[in-house]
Amino acid sequence: MKESKSKILPFIIALSALSVSASAAFYSVSGLSKLFAGASTQVMIMAGSLEVAKLVIASLLYQYWGILNKTLRTYLSIATVILVLITSMGIYGYLSAAYQETATKSLNADAQVTLLENKKQNFIQQRDLYSKEKDNLIQGITQLQSGLANNKTSFVDKKGNLIQSISNVNRKSFEKQLDNSNIRQSEISAKLDVINDSIFKLDTQIIETKTTNNSASELGPLKYLSSLTGASMDKIINYLLLVIIFVFDPLAIALVIAANFAFEQTKIKEDKILKSFNDFNKHLDEDDLKDWDNTLLDGLEEDLALQQEFDILDINKDGIVDDEERVIAQNRINNIENELQNTSLSGWRSNKLRQEAEELRQRIIKDDNIIDYN
Repeated sequence: MKESKSKILPFIIALSALSVSASAAFYSVSGLSKLFAGASTQVMIMAGSLEVAKLVIASLLYQYWGILNKTLRTYLSIATVILVLITSMGIYGYLSAAYQETATKSLNADAQVTLLENKKQNFIQQRDLYSKEKDNLIQGITQLQSGLANNKTSFVDKKGNLIQSISNVNRKSFEKQLDNSNIRQSEISAKLDVINDSIFKLDTQIIETKTTNNSASELGPLKYLSSLTGASMDKIINYLLLVIIFVFDPLAIALVIAANFAFEQTKIKEDKILKSFNDFNKHLDEDDLKDWDNTLLDGLEEDLALQQEFDILDINKDGIVDDEERVIAQNRINNIENELQNTSLSGWRSNKLRQEAEELRQRIIKDDNIIDYN
């Protein structure tokens, strides 16, 4: 298990390096094409080839650092650093363009809301003016109605009697003013209805603009950080982008180098095992190899014969050894003891025979004189 893990790990590191490198290359190529929009296709081809060359150079420097010419090694190192900076610049361009797109949408939505709020304020001011005029008209109508009701003149005649009469001139004046005031009040009420309806529609548009503005939710965390730190959203996003670009592509290069190192360590282990095997073979002559092969063959043949013996003991193949089979097992033990008397047996063969005999004895002495193979 440990050996399989050690073989799988380099491939996992290589796969991780390729995924990070591919992501960095995609963002970098896309970002550079946005920076040079006039020749986006040409820039994408150039940037893509440079991304591949960067990974190749990183692997080359790791594997042949001590062999490469010093001048070439220095140039390739500087080129790798510059390519990392170019990739980081492309990533910065891509991510900043994405932020600017969202920020522009948010600004447009905010501008629409501001415009609607200004319109609403103008209508509110008009409503306040008309409401004030309407209040004055109501007071004037009240006064005119009171004046019309009290439109009487009093005088004393020659006999000393108090005479009261209604002034037709004042009555006509009051009635005319009262009619004009009522007409004006009706006009103001109609205008107020229109203004209130317009304010309601503007409120509806403001709510719809705010709720349909997806950029507001996308920029929510940035707005929160901005309010928390007191810094503008542009500064916060700039700091975040710098952190990302200083980790992204350098991590890809580091993983490429780590993958080369892991594969190299695996190869070193395999070479050590192969060298140990070759060294062992060097110390064996043909006779030793023949004896070794014969010993292995003898062992396999004896294991096969032993298995066959146990298969023969269970004659009815019911998984247990009954009395008849027990007699066969006892005969086998006797044969083993006789065979052990032979002093020409090898130590390995003697041990196997003793082990077989001991196992048979243990099986025979089970309860009810039954030998159970299960």
